[in-house]
Amino acid sequence: MDELDRPIWHALAGRQREFAQGTGPALRFEPEVSPFAACRDNGPQALAALAALVPATGMLALLQADATPLPPGCEPVLVAQGVQMVLGELRPVPLEHAAVDLGPDDVQDMVALAELTKPGPFLPGTPRLGRFVGIRVDGRLAAMAGERLKPGTFTEVSAVCTHPDFRGQGLAAQLSSLVAGRILARGERPFIHAFADNHRAIGLYGRLGFAHRCAMNVLAIVPHGSDASALPHVH
Repeated sequence: MDELDRPIWHALAGRQREFAQGTGPALRFEPEVSPFAACRDNGPQALAALAALVPATGMLALLQADATPLPPGCEPVLVAQGVQMVLGELRPVPLEHAAVDLGPDDVQDMVALAELTKPGPFLPGTPRLGRFVGIRVDGRLAAMAGERLKPGTFTEVSAVCTHPDFRGQGLAAQLSSLVAGRILARGERPFIHAFADNHRAIGLYGRLGFAHRCAMNVLAIVPHGSDASALPHVH
């Protein structure tokens, strides 16, 4: 499972190369799709190439199992620990609410829900990375989940979030189960990330059949001297 140690790199160098910017040892997603970036290794050439991809205004976010050295000319705005979990055997959760596939007409509502609940970086172009599903209640988007990174034969379940007005109804579990089931049906294996202190999410994924694989290092970087207060929250 080495590709899961650097899932962003293997996604951008493989199945999601259509979204990649950069050349050689460092790649990033298109800015409107995701702030995620990665380098092939931690060597000086790769780190210099990664630094060249950092926008003058904005950030890049890195996620990998091994150490994440700071690229030259950059400074951190977030240093955190995450966990990576891989699905063993899915314990499906029946849908108690009608789930709908989300598309271009839903993007505004998806971004608003992500900004409110902060499941991780989510931009207007993020839904292009895979299928997203949601549950609407009286027209409001109450919960959603979808797909993000696709390294090798793995696909990440991501953007799992529920509006505060609708929590406690099992919506996140139902949608996560649905997304994971669809991934399995394509012959791929689901995996997921969470911040290490998000015990509620880790417990939920464990009940669905995901098992801890490894700790992950999370690093968000900007050019040295940037105004970090203007950046979107990445937690």
